[in-house]
Amino acid sequence: MWVKTHRLPTESRASNDTELPLPVRARQPYNVLFIAVDDLRPELGCYGSRHIFSPNIDGLAKQSLLFNRAYCQQAVCSPSRTSLLTGLRPDATRVYDLQTHFRNTIPGVVTLPQYFKQAGYHTASIGKIYHGGLDDLPSWSEPSWEPAGEAARGYLLRDNITAAAGNQGRGPATEAADLPDSLYQDARIASRAIQTLQRLNGRPFFLAVGFYKPHLPFVAPKKYWDKYDAAKIQIPAFATYPKEAPALATSPSGELRAYTDMPQKGPFSEEQKRHLIHGYYASVSFMDAQLGRVLDELKRLGLDQNTIIVLWGDHGWKLGDYGQFCKHTNYEVDTHAPLLLRAPDQKAAGKQTPALVEFVDVYPSLCELAGLPLPGHLQGKSVVPLFNNPARKWKEAAFSQYPRQNGKFMGYSVRTDRYRFTRWQKMAGEVVALELYDHQKDTQETVNVANAPGYEKVVKELTELLGRMSTH
Repeated sequence: MWVKTHRLPTESRASNDTELPLPVRARQPYNVLFIAVDDLRPELGCYGSRHIFSPNIDGLAKQSLLFNRAYCQQAVCSPSRTSLLTGLRPDATRVYDLQTHFRNTIPGVVTLPQYFKQAGYHTASIGKIYHGGLDDLPSWSEPSWEPAGEAARGYLLRDNITAAAGNQGRGPATEAADLPDSLYQDARIASRAIQTLQRLNGRPFFLAVGFYKPHLPFVAPKKYWDKYDAAKIQIPAFATYPKEAPALATSPSGELRAYTDMPQKGPFSEEQKRHLIHGYYASVSFMDAQLGRVLDELKRLGLDQNTIIVLWGDHGWKLGDYGQFCKHTNYEVDTHAPLLLRAPDQKAAGKQTPALVEFVDVYPSLCELAGLPLPGHLQGKSVVPLFNNPARKWKEAAFSQYPRQNGKFMGYSVRTDRYRFTRWQKMAGEVVALELYDHQKDTQETVNVANAPGYEKVVKELTELLGRMSTH
């Protein structure tokens, strides 16, 4: 019998380890393997890609429910991860950048791993879970672990390390060295995860494993680059942002331009685009191989049948789309990300769902799968009912947002079954621009039809839907 939980007043708590009522268990609890992947777009074999080599993610998908339309709440690292790990949207966490720690804005919130820790789980963090430098001690039963030394910098070739040292850690955008996997950052993360699985075997655990690749720089052993023929790599056809798109909606690939071999302004050459796409693919394949090592050990230890597995990319990523790279927009390509969820004995193993889901849904979903009551502060909705019927009617919309000009403006975006609608407004509320993309006619969001004839009713309805955002 479950103990009734209560609503958490997230902004008024002084303690960083607020206790919530938890259930009395009648069975051995499921473990949780929580896998985060940085900058992973849903361009994988299990999502229909015919050219990406991701056998281990694809294999996990055959055991999981795959979410074809999962969306982050803000397409940049820390706000997205903070949102998922607290179960709150960015306007509730007030984390919109890479510097703000949520403990300064909502000090009493109980995070996802913290909640499992309170339930008796041993919680551990390996690699990148929270954004770098913004770890959360109350979340973990032991100190977080990340690689140290040269592997932590990403590069292994001496010239690249030197270049990065003189440019705030950013050397060239790619590296393809003929060196063993074991020297690289994600391989060391996988090795540490394997050791931790061995150590925690026999006790309930929530193990968070955060892989860095395919985040820039695109560094991977040469053998992963060799899996792809550079001459066959296709560049996206649309080389400009959508027609009639407001300037506030766009991003100039500033993150990439900070690397020493990239242009600081202007277009990227076709050769540069192809090489960057090649590097991204190689990085995905390298990360996938490391994931495979962790999954193999989970099975070898006999833990796979008693472990919930969730894999997610913290947001999408432009890979030459619109002629640009990186994230930092409200467009589909940046807000749409992979999400796989596997539970022991699930009915939906190997199935896919078209349901619109959001990263704020992960926290309540893992709680329900583990048999824990849902904390009252959560703004998401458990997706567990989709395990029984992946095609059932679900959310009418997914919401994302992105700030501009140091918070002077905010773009609020709603994705429905057919449309993506974004309202750009001043923080005081004055609307300055609208975007509307009709996915029935324009799946790549190339023409803003917010002011086009025939869409007046749609704009009105979606404006009203955005107004109800706080209730979702």
